[in-house]
Amino acid sequence: MADVLIIEDDATIRTALVRSLSARQHSTMTSPTALDGLQSLVAHRPDVVLMDLGLPDLDGSSLLAMIRSVSDVPVIVISARDEGAGIVALLDAGADDYLVKPFAADQLEARIRAVLRRAEPVRPVTAVTVGDLVIDTRTRSVTLAGEVLELSPKEFDLLAYLAERAGEVISKRELLANVWNQPYGGADKTVDVHLHWLRRKLGESAEAPRYVHRVRGVGVKLVAPA
Repeated sequence: MADVLIIEDDATIRTALVRSLSARQHSTMTSPTALDGLQSLVAHRPDVVLMDLGLPDLDGSSLLAMIRSVSDVPVIVISARDEGAGIVALLDAGADDYLVKPFAADQLEARIRAVLRRAEPVRPVTAVTVGDLVIDTRTRSVTLAGEVLELSPKEFDLLAYLAERAGEVISKRELLANVWNQPYGGADKTVDVHLHWLRRKLGESAEAPRYVHRVRGVGVKLVAPA
């Protein structure tokens, strides 16, 4: 779980965030002002920062610039401001994600997981094996029971993402964020179509799955056949 620094001047929102994150086993620190938050960041080095924009001493964009001058910690902006141009400007300035208030606790949790994954150090490239599937991310090649599979680039990316998390249920939103680089959502149909193509090349279907299994209402997972 993560150490989360919350920079938010509204005491009610701070309390709600602490309660929600603590229930998910995260540790939290809170700061009501930009400068106090910056000091906490330097002193405690959290894993992720949740930062409001409407702070009493500095605007959030100024605080973001100060954070980026001293740290590459993942920053998720949480704000009631929903202007598209402002969101883009903050992302370009170094924010890792942006959530518009009010938001669901599960949505925040998913965003935290996503930015932490992106912040992980690059691991040595190795082949991933799931059952008779062997996925080599260095050569971008896949074999099934020794036979080479011809996958499109996006089919490979999708399979590799699922294989690296074999057994874990992955939501379509997470796939859109990390395979299609669409952190703010997109068309679920895109995922469905690519899953259909991938299953066909694996010799299976949604009705008769072997490797790619759907978990209704949650997402999909890749597992070795029993």
